[in-house]
Amino acid sequence: MTSDKVQELKQAEKAEVAQYFNNQGFERWNRIYSESNDVNKVQRNIRIGHQKTVEDVLSWLKEDANLSSKTFCDAGCGVGSISIPLANMGVQSIAASDISPAMVTETKRRAEEAGVDLNCITFNISDLENIKGSFNTVICLDVFIHYPQIAAEEMVRHLCGLSQERLIVSFAPYTPLLALLKQIGQLFPGPSKTTRAYTLKEKGIVKAARNCGFEPVRKSLNQAPFYFSQLIEFKKLDHENQ
Repeated sequence: MTSDKVQELKQAEKAEVAQYFNNQGFERWNRIYSESNDVNKVQRNIRIGHQKTVEDVLSWLKEDANLSSKTFCDAGCGVGSISIPLANMGVQSIAASDISPAMVTETKRRAEEAGVDLNCITFNISDLENIKGSFNTVICLDVFIHYPQIAAEEMVRHLCGLSQERLIVSFAPYTPLLALLKQIGQLFPGPSKTTRAYTLKEKGIVKAARNCGFEPVRKSLNQAPFYFSQLIEFKKLDHENQ
């Protein structure tokens, strides 16, 4: 496949994801990532799994005594599951971005509702590959499910280029069992399967980060029925040596 064809396919998939999350996808995931009772059993389990991933990230970040002075990029912010708690923890500089304008608007609404100082958060509409800037920490949770392996590894390299110290990512890990469940439609069931969902090989994600000078320092595998997320924290080697 030529590079032009690969780019064409990537743009088509990106447009599909953006359209989905600005329409029925936004309504569905806004309910999942809330306290609404208007969710089915599968959606409730996804909520539980995602929240555990968020809690793990926040617990890791709380170990940093200088947290409030650090800069953060919340890449694929969704409805603000990371950005809002970070602001409540005293962080003064957070760049929250998402491919979906509806998601960015909802993040801002929830931040206002939570009494967050909006001067702490910069809201941007952007896909991952067009995020720009330099941050102490870059976080990208449960976004790579929309990227096939090669594209996800490209995004890891791009996000590493934005980070001065640390990169935290999560993704649906590839295993033979999950591949089988996905193939028979049990991993991502029901009408929510509007966009393609990808499981990724951890080895490729780690290699992409290592090629950029980042080393995995810890990880956590979170599972709930219909939710599987491998969370990995990478740290920049030259920063560790400074």
